[in-house]
Amino acid sequence: MQAELAFGKNGLPISLPEGYAYQIIQARSAAPLADAATAIGEALDAPVESAPLEELAQGKRTAAISVCDITRPVPNRVMLPHVLHRLHRGGIPPEGVTILIATGLHRPASGAEIREILGSEIAARYRVENHDARNPDQHQGLGKTSSGTPVSIDRRFLAAELKITLGFIEPHLMLGFSGGRKLVAPGLASQETIKALHSPRFMRDARTAEGSIDDNPLHDDLLEIARMAGHDFMLDVALARDRGIAGVFAGHPEKAHHRGARFVAQVMRETLEQPADAVITTAAGYPLDLTFYQAVKGITAAAHAVKPGGRILLVAACQEGAGGAEFRQMLTRFATDREFLAATATAPVVVDQWQLEKLALVTEKARVLFYVPGLPAEYSGKLWGPVFQNVDEALAALLEGLPPRSRVAILPDGPYVLAEVAGVTR
Repeated sequence: MQAELAFGKNGLPISLPEGYAYQIIQARSAAPLADAATAIGEALDAPVESAPLEELAQGKRTAAISVCDITRPVPNRVMLPHVLHRLHRGGIPPEGVTILIATGLHRPASGAEIREILGSEIAARYRVENHDARNPDQHQGLGKTSSGTPVSIDRRFLAAELKITLGFIEPHLMLGFSGGRKLVAPGLASQETIKALHSPRFMRDARTAEGSIDDNPLHDDLLEIARMAGHDFMLDVALARDRGIAGVFAGHPEKAHHRGARFVAQVMRETLEQPADAVITTAAGYPLDLTFYQAVKGITAAAHAVKPGGRILLVAACQEGAGGAEFRQMLTRFATDREFLAATATAPVVVDQWQLEKLALVTEKARVLFYVPGLPAEYSGKLWGPVFQNVDEALAALLEGLPPRSRVAILPDGPYVLAEVAGVTR
């Protein structure tokens, strides 16, 4: 059997032996809109439970727009011109607009990446600045959420008279879905706020998972933070498989995001009659599989489809290696997942430990194998599962010893698949 996996920029074909019950679970999506530009304009002029963006801009002189960094395929170059046009028509001049790259704790975007994110013309004309979560002087404290999370947000966003976010809505391994409030926190939050949001209190709660927002405590905390920061307006899109725009959601930051999340859930959810004995997954290719840190999302997505004690193979390019410095250090520190979970249960949160925590919660329950050729060899014995340098060897190891007709699920687009077993509620 032949299959094509999302891998890097060009994909990866694989060949699978006969004798197993394969099920390819494609990333489902709505069809791309015939006229995305018109849909964006209409959404901004007739938004969800909000005044039109141009009307919101009237009487104001400054606006801050939070956008995703290079790790997210948001079509900002399509969306931003419509937003900027309405801000200027409403009276906000170009020099009154600040575009913030919502890096969270990711590295800053380079000049070339900013041009890729925004387009060269916008990048040259407007003030564009990276968020720096590690710089305390760049943030202003706003108190605590009702659950006790300390809140500190980028001063440049707070200082603007009109606060806007641009993003896209996809399944997210902790928040249920990305977009909306995520462009405020963790996107523009301080390191201490981000650490609190990614503490074991949230990470080990089963409700902080892909496709889960109705009873997700982390989602609730982020909504509260966005309110505290004065989040005024959002523009999010849903993407088709070819990354064309399939849906546009603009307006009230909570109401519009909720509508978008429902749209994405309805389109993407895929149900398996029974859990799989083994799952082949990816990190959805470039840009999500640039680092192992991001690639963990492919494993957590597969965890919803595999049986307890089953097997998962992650296939991800990881061309930029492991990830940030703190994450790299933690990868080499703990010999086993149980040792890691015990050591971090009550200790102060370390930057990026949350992604390793989500990995450990899966490796505790399933055998995880890795084909991650861009990851340096020094990490090969540190991933709590075997690492292979050849994809065919990895596939053979995944299938070795499985009885004939074992169920093998293939998630070519990894985290872009909302797979779940019938009768199991997220």
